[in-house]
Amino acid sequence: MADLFDKCIHGTAERARKAVKEGYYPYFKAIESGADTEVIIDGEKKVMIGSNNYLGLTQDERVKKAAIKAIEDFGSGCTGSRFLNGTLALHEELEARLAEFMQVETVLVFSTGFQTNQGTISTIVGRNDMVIGDNENHASLVDGVRLGFGKAYKYRHNDMQDLDNIISRNKKDNQGILIVSDGVFSMGGDIVDLPALIKVAKKHKARVMIDDAHSVGVLGDNGRGTAEHFQMEDDVDLIMGTFSKSFASIGGFIAGDEDIVHYIKHTSRALIFSASPPPAAVATVIEAVKILQNEPERREKLWQNVKKMKKGFQELGFNTGNSQTPIIPIIVGDDDKTFYFWRSLYDNGIFVNPVISPAVPPGNSLLRTSYMATHTDKELDFVLGVFEKVGKGMDII
Repeated sequence: MADLFDKCIHGTAERARKAVKEGYYPYFKAIESGADTEVIIDGEKKVMIGSNNYLGLTQDERVKKAAIKAIEDFGSGCTGSRFLNGTLALHEELEARLAEFMQVETVLVFSTGFQTNQGTISTIVGRNDMVIGDNENHASLVDGVRLGFGKAYKYRHNDMQDLDNIISRNKKDNQGILIVSDGVFSMGGDIVDLPALIKVAKKHKARVMIDDAHSVGVLGDNGRGTAEHFQMEDDVDLIMGTFSKSFASIGGFIAGDEDIVHYIKHTSRALIFSASPPPAAVATVIEAVKILQNEPERREKLWQNVKKMKKGFQELGFNTGNSQTPIIPIIVGDDDKTFYFWRSLYDNGIFVNPVISPAVPPGNSLLRTSYMATHTDKELDFVLGVFEKVGKGMDII
């Protein structure tokens, strides 16, 4: 009989111990300073290009003061779920502000983005329904689908003909259909082909949910995300967003019509049985939304930095895939080479995230770089210089 714990000792864990011993283990690095364009790790300064802090708001004095005031007014936590004793006036203020910003009837705030996807999909997809998602969707979408009781399918990445074919072959009469997709795909930085997806959805009378974790605050004329980017806000039924990227905090939300969100609010186990977001986290988001709305130049600077870095990497000869956003992958391919590349960059003052299978397809290992509105030209030029030196030294370029 097999020992339940065998898998904890061998396989992935064993490989991780080997990487630690040989000095190229890249994960769980303790940061000794605030999340900013530069951080301190192991007592040394590193330029941070591995963060989702797109608008650079984690160190904004207005944001920090809002968090401090919330603790002074409400204390450190809520000690209960939203459903019972854990809803504060702050939560309702944030939901109202987000609904106005997103131009939807209602918004519901969850404690994490992961819970938002889990709690929404598993709640609205029933036994007689179909749910179908992009093959490169975020793990939270995948797990939300797994927790639901409906029939689940995947289609090839951003391949809307494959989506159409799968629905056509498998749909049944009187069956609800939900299509779920990332707006911006978190590893490759590419954007969902929303116009084609909506066309398929209308053909099959399917509902559409878009995960805009990496899109809200970044895409669209006002930062409302993927649907605004394509001017298709009336065609998307549910929009999910997180607070751990552009909004400098933690948590998530689902936005849509009042009837649908009301149902989720009273049925979702992920909401009802989880403690609510603490006051400081909520106040942080309220202030971040205000800044996003009042300072469009912050997003403009973000996109200036993105264009500079994509052009710089491509001119050096790096493979940046199909990125269209502040997430710019440097595709290496081989796992070990990716880890050694990471280590060389780290030793030369850069923090970046190495990504291997299963987060990306086998043979497509990469360094996931991402940028902030607050990165300076000096910092970005330093990054390009180090990448050039290390990339040439390793025969990557």
